[in-house]
Parts: sequence; structure tokens; C-alpha cells
Amino acid sequence: MAAAEAYAHGYGGCFPGRLDTVMPVLIKVVVLIALAAIVVSLGSALYHLSRGTQQDSAKLARALTVRIVLSLALFALIMLAWYAGLITPHGVIPR
Repeated sequence: MAAAEAYAHGYGGCFPGRLDTVMPVLIKVVVLIALAAIVVSLGSALYHLSRGTQQDSAKLARALTVRIVLSLALFALIMLAWYAGLITPHGVIPR
């Protein structure tokens, strides 16, 4: 029964017993990569905004669209990780 329950919660497969330690680190790395990609997209948009040609206007819109898509995907990833129990919210502990 314990093996079936562990498998049902995602602790089976290639990383038996270690998946609970690997996944939170993987989630943090993916979040950091997504944040870096968002910043790069904003930088690209700023570059194309400062140049101001007609072709740069389309590139500016594309860069901002990429940023919005990345932000929504990151939000969805964080919500799914929270729902799956891979990350837990915490706040300031009152004294």
C-alpha cells in the first residue's frame, strides 16, 4: 500500500524517494530562467523603442508580447507548483 500511495503522489519512477528534494530546486531554477527571459525581453523592447524606426515598432510589439506570454506562463507554473505542493507560501512571522 505504501508503494502505491507513493507512486500516486509522484514519488515513483526514476527518482524514488528523491523527487521531493529535486523538484523544488528544479522549480526555482525554472523560475529564475523565466525571470531572466522576461528581463531580456524588456531590454529588447527598450532597445527597439529607442531606435524608433517603422520596423522596430513591430519588433517592439513582438518583444512585449513575448514578455506577457512569459509572465503568464510563469504565473501558471507558480500556481501549479503551489497546487502540487512543490512550493509553499510563507509570510512574515508576527512577534
